[in-house]
Amino acid sequence: MELAYVCEWEKRPKSTHCPSIPLVCSWSCRNLVAFTTDLKNDDDDKDVSHMIHIIDTEHPWDVYSINSGHSEVISCLEWDQSGSRLLSADGDGQIRCWAMSEHLVNSWDSVLSSSLDGDPIVALSWLHNGVKLALHVEMSGSTNFGEKFSRVKFSPSLTLFGGKPMEGWLAVTVSGLVTVSLLKPGGALLTASESLCRLRGRVALADIAFTGGGNIVVAATDGSSSSPIQFYKVVVSVVSEKCRIDTELLPSLFLRCTTDPLRREKYPTVTHLKFLTRENSEQVLLCASNHSGSIVECWSLRKEGLPVNNIFQHRSPVVGEKQPTILKWRILTTTSDLERVSAVALPKLPISISNTDLKVASDTKFCPGLGLALAFHDGSIQILHRLSLHTMGIFYGSSSALAGHRPGDESAMKRQRTGGPALHFKALQFSWTSLALAGVDNHGKLHMLRVSPSMGQVLEMNTTLRHLLFLLEYCMVTGYDWWDVLLHVQPSMVHNLVEKLHEEYMRQNQALQQVLATRILAVKASLCKLSTATAARACDFHAKLLLIAISSTLKSLLRPHVLNTPDKSPGDRLSEICAKNTDTDIDKVMINLKTEEFVLDGPPLQSLQQLIQWVGDFVLYLLANLPNQGSMVRPGFGFMRDGASLGMLREMLVMIRIWGLLKPGCLPTFTAMSDNQDSMQLLFRLLTKLWLCSRDDSPPQEPDESLIDECCLLPSQLLVPSMDWLPVNDGIIVKLQGKHPLRLQFGKASSLPGVGSTTPLEVFTRIPGSQKMDNLRCVHMGVCPTEESKACTRCGCVTMLRSPNKTNAMKQWEQRWIKNCLCGGLWRRISPTLT
Repeated sequence: MELAYVCEWEKRPKSTHCPSIPLVCSWSCRNLVAFTTDLKNDDDDKDVSHMIHIIDTEHPWDVYSINSGHSEVISCLEWDQSGSRLLSADGDGQIRCWAMSEHLVNSWDSVLSSSLDGDPIVALSWLHNGVKLALHVEMSGSTNFGEKFSRVKFSPSLTLFGGKPMEGWLAVTVSGLVTVSLLKPGGALLTASESLCRLRGRVALADIAFTGGGNIVVAATDGSSSSPIQFYKVVVSVVSEKCRIDTELLPSLFLRCTTDPLRREKYPTVTHLKFLTRENSEQVLLCASNHSGSIVECWSLRKEGLPVNNIFQHRSPVVGEKQPTILKWRILTTTSDLERVSAVALPKLPISISNTDLKVASDTKFCPGLGLALAFHDGSIQILHRLSLHTMGIFYGSSSALAGHRPGDESAMKRQRTGGPALHFKALQFSWTSLALAGVDNHGKLHMLRVSPSMGQVLEMNTTLRHLLFLLEYCMVTGYDWWDVLLHVQPSMVHNLVEKLHEEYMRQNQALQQVLATRILAVKASLCKLSTATAARACDFHAKLLLIAISSTLKSLLRPHVLNTPDKSPGDRLSEICAKNTDTDIDKVMINLKTEEFVLDGPPLQSLQQLIQWVGDFVLYLLANLPNQGSMVRPGFGFMRDGASLGMLREMLVMIRIWGLLKPGCLPTFTAMSDNQDSMQLLFRLLTKLWLCSRDDSPPQEPDESLIDECCLLPSQLLVPSMDWLPVNDGIIVKLQGKHPLRLQFGKASSLPGVGSTTPLEVFTRIPGSQKMDNLRCVHMGVCPTEESKACTRCGCVTMLRSPNKTNAMKQWEQRWIKNCLCGGLWRRISPTLT
């Protein structure tokens, strides 16, 4: 484990973050981290604000702090499965649901709430939506994504008509109540509460898990290690428009340390109670502590045969009769005496733990999803195997790492301990691929740690690449963010990872390729940004995302001329005819098309002119730069051998040519050197020649000399525009290639230099007085934009927050990207100066 960065608070003159308050942290599948601190006004000790802070891990300094409105200390934070909504609960029984305002990660509002006045919440969870995947390490070498990541049969906690999962949340209170709030389709909240059992008692700690049959299991303890750990089955249903909760007592257990005569009184308090995974109610982790130490136990629920009395053993057995069985908790393993545990983090990666999968994981040293993290009061963190509890990795404290001490420097550790209270983590969370840990220390600082896929074991490069590739594929299939995987990618790995990812993608069936088409481009672009040698390719992948989006939008405008539509849509017929017709004359290709399908009203065409202009400029840029594509990879190089993309551009030129006959104002404008120059005809002819060299149904060929000569003459015939490629992302991932941790400050944008000392390509440089570009609408915003803007957290794409367009066609284009960027990244509001 290595520290990647630390983000700390600016010292404030009249307020401090209370170090004594329990802190909570939660990490979403979209790489948003939420954590709490309590802000105390030095002038008034009673004036405490209970704050929730939300960051995206790529821009940790851009924190969004919410004065939550909770009247007591926040005890729980829980993200939903989509990573777009957050639950918070406090010590007064208040539960609030937070959602993004205008789909911005740095703007949140409280949209729903429920309350059990005066009854503190000790456990909180969203209801399960029935989606569960299993990641099979044994099948990591398979060519089929369906074999690597299989869908597990799992029922939602509650379903609506037609089997659709019903949304809502469930909480457990100190007094032993379980409360459920259901979100009805109309937006109303349906709430009910029920006692966990008839004899209600104090619940100091609780956790919630789900079963494949749609039931909920709650584990609870009163905090005393001599008391039993109780388990309850909770069934939620809706009867006559009212929420109903049924509970049932399940087998309980006593901690092993309390039955050991030597340790019976040593660890009096249960400090942590966690199910090992959210979807596995049959394995539980328990931690008992005293003022200076802790012990951890792992238990498993097993079905065992019930012994039959001798009286009944001699009777003749009935055909088909089975021995009666009962469920019983059995201890799997326990640790030796440990330092006092301050926080526990459990893995979210749904790795299969079958014997064959565990053996392959052990042989290949694949560790993600197999380790749980324990943070100790001395500032250290240990990763333990989730089944055997043996140590897999150790982190010796972020304060020593920041000071430049070696991990094994014991004297440094002693100096740190004697210098004052040790910095230690009060909240800890794994990322969704278990390759990173986020921790909040007792001063409210956020620490980001890399967790090696092999836990520091030396691997061959091919094995390391295979592990990272496996996790990138998992993120691609699930839609989870892959930022934490990029933490472990070195610049020298980028080219091989991109090639191997493409090979695996091409082995999938056509339907799956179509689903993942844009997601793989986004993954490739993220990888290519990590190395200066491949940064130009990242531009190509982003351009291809925009090209695919514009192509599908323009084709969607086409309508069949007659109502009894044939099997193929006008867009499909256009693609088929353009693929078969290799003529270099655009007008001859048009003859084979039913031009009545292209008849549109003027306003939609005119409003989309900026997108049409981008297509024309992009074709001109590609052709004009064909002679310049030499040993140094420049933006546009990836399109020179991409027959599918060149064919897509060719189709769009044909569409635009036909629309230009109906509405000349929608045509792209080119600055020609002669008055009689047919720019569209010229570009189509050269593009067709280049496309013929790289068609999928023929072996690739080098462009002939005549084509290159004609492309050399293009700048003397047409004014070649300067393409405004996406800016080099201002995120932190490209600055984490070194081994030294970065120190950042909340609220202050990072001004650290980028990776490498090489001069960036000229296309990335921005002249201070240059025009700023809206990368989605393809329009200029001026040198000093005054409009509010938003930027993608992943690729840095910038667009205006408010739409300047009035026409429906352009509004439909903008609505496609209201929640996510082209690359699938989330939006964050940026100030005009950052634009």
